[in-house]
Amino acid sequence: MTTTSNDMIFSVLDNNLSRIAGVKGAVLLSNDGIMLSSYLLDRPQGERVAAASSGIASTMKAISREVDGGRVIRQLVEMDDRYLCIVDCGEGSTLIVVTSRKARLGELGGEAVRTAQALGEWLSTPERSQAPTTQ
Repeated sequence: MTTTSNDMIFSVLDNNLSRIAGVKGAVLLSNDGIMLSSYLLDRPQGERVAAASSGIASTMKAISREVDGGRVIRQLVEMDDRYLCIVDCGEGSTLIVVTSRKARLGELGGEAVRTAQALGEWLSTPERSQAPTTQ
């Protein structure tokens, strides 16, 4: 991704996720587990979260196929001190949002889905090509 792409992704993440109480960070990853961008996490931590979360997202998609559940919209993992929200962005990417337990689950789920939709729309926008030249 280019610097402009990373800046745009960070802007979308910041504009949406900063509204969530207790947000600790986020990672945008490709479906093969590669970190595309991170928010409030250093690169090594973001890469580890991306790799581990990729397995969870993939497992849930397989379960959904098995039970004819359709698209997996979001998954919420509750831990002693954190929440982890995994949201499909479409176009081969997944958004992971990490918050403290101060986050309200409805707010976390809603903002994570809205952020994923915004990223999915932006990521699926085709680049403009030059207009054909006439001869």
